[in-house]
Amino acid sequence: MLKKITLVALSTAVVSTVAFATDHKYQQKLERSGCTQVSELEGCDINKTKAENAKAGFGSMPATSTHSAAHNQTRNLLAVNGEGNTVATIRILPGGKVLVNDKSVTAKHAGAALHFQQGMITFTVTDDPAGKSFWMDTEAGTKGMIKTH
Repeated sequence: MLKKITLVALSTAVVSTVAFATDHKYQQKLERSGCTQVSELEGCDINKTKAENAKAGFGSMPATSTHSAAHNQTRNLLAVNGEGNTVATIRILPGGKVLVNDKSVTAKHAGAALHFQQGMITFTVTDDPAGKSFWMDTEAGTKGMIKTH
């Protein structure tokens, strides 16, 4: 009987300590910043405010009809440089699959935009088709806009 009581007490102690795996100060920082433990690993800064992290593309995305409409139809876009020359063709397919120059790329949704990369070029496409979508080439130091094709 003593073994059973000891086993139950030990199990209870282990379960209760697992529930407090993060300390109180860390939890407060997560709440203040709007980050989660997962988004922090993706670059969300727990030392910034929710607004600052939202500007950087982190935080909960508002469910808007624009997002729903954009998510259910194919969007054909062009990334262009300052002279208007095409840098890349982009297709965002229903379900969020993204093709850059007809090659599939991994995309992630953060804030109200879709972010993806091909080579050294990073693309940011807003959910709102009238929004300011852009691209940046970190190696060349160039950037430009993304427009509807």
